Amino acid sequence: MSKNALIQFVEDQIVVKDFPKFRAGDTITVTYKIVEGQKERLQKFQGIVIKRSGQGKTGTFTIRKISNNIGVERCFPIASPMIENIEVNKFGAVRKSRIYYLRGLRGKKARIKEAKRKA
Repeated sequence: MSKNALIQFVEDQIVVKDFPKFRAGDTITVTYKIVEGQKERLQKFQGIVIKRSGQGKTGTFTIRKISNNIGVERCFPIASPMIENIEVNKFGAVRKSRIYYLRGLRGKKARIKEAKRKA
C-alpha cells in the first residue's frame, strides 16, 4: 500500500459530525467529553472564535475566553470524537479571519459587534 493510499484510507475512517457554520468573531459554546480514569463527564467551553484553519476533516478552530482575568485559549479539531455539541450563541461582525488583536484588549475594548447574519 502506497503512502498516499494509506493517508486516504485513514481520512476515510474519520467521521465528522454536522455542526453549525461559524467563523472568526462568533461566540460559541463547545460541549466536550472529559475522561478521568473510568469516569466520563461533559464540560462546556464558551468563548470567541479567534481562528479557523484547515478544511473538512482536518480543520481546527481556536476559542478564547477570559477566566478570572486570565485569557484562556483552547484549540479543537473539528473531527474530534470528544466534541459532543457546538452551539453558536452570537454571530460577530469582524473583518479579519484571524483576530489575534483580542489578546491585547481587555474589558469593553474587547467587545465585538453583533452581525445581522443568520444560521
